[in-house]
Amino acid sequence: MNATVPLPGATFPFGLATGGCMRWLVLMVTILLHAAEVVSQTAGEQTPIQPLRLDITPLVGYRTTITFPIGQFEQQTNLIFDARPSYGVAVGGRLNEEDLIEFRWARQDSDIHFEGGVPASSAKVILDQFHVDFTHEYILYDWPMWARPFVMGSVGATHVSEAGNSSFTRFSFGLGGGIKVYFTRHLGFRVQAEWLPIVVNPEVNSFVCGGGCVVHLSATAVSQGEIVAGPLFRF
Repeated sequence: MNATVPLPGATFPFGLATGGCMRWLVLMVTILLHAAEVVSQTAGEQTPIQPLRLDITPLVGYRTTITFPIGQFEQQTNLIFDARPSYGVAVGGRLNEEDLIEFRWARQDSDIHFEGGVPASSAKVILDQFHVDFTHEYILYDWPMWARPFVMGSVGATHVSEAGNSSFTRFSFGLGGGIKVYFTRHLGFRVQAEWLPIVVNPEVNSFVCGGGCVVHLSATAVSQGEIVAGPLFRF
């Protein structure tokens, strides 16, 4: 059996050793360059941002008077629901980045009284309004990206009660608009104004009883205006 035994002190030729190292060096450099290119491309690509689906807005504002024409007396007079501050909250879900459906509750604590020549009567009343809002925000390219005007339409019900004695609930709706300012992706501020008609049926009876009682309302619809503002939280 023949065996080849390296001679003592023998070494590989220098050229062979250099060629092997060069090949390995080129291979390693190629791998490193390719890895750097992949990392660079990955870093350059933006991670898709998950859309935000929930908006929550505490609201504080002011509502104008409501005038109910009254046909009970010999001469028609008005029942006045005084202008007062209001407060509430809106919670909604986004269909997309521009369209939103919200449920909004608003409350106004006020006084109610007869107008002109009618026996004095006044009472504390509470207005609770429950509306579903349909909102469209406009992303305008000639506007700053953090400012979005919007329009809205709403529909729902309004409940008016007088110190727990008498109350009525009627269909109501609204049309309005405003602007939303976004400080960050999750925090903003909202200002809006809205016209809010209330459909009133003639059979509303004994709403306020003091010096005189409201027996019939001759109007079929009354309305008030509202302006509100509040912080906007997005999730």
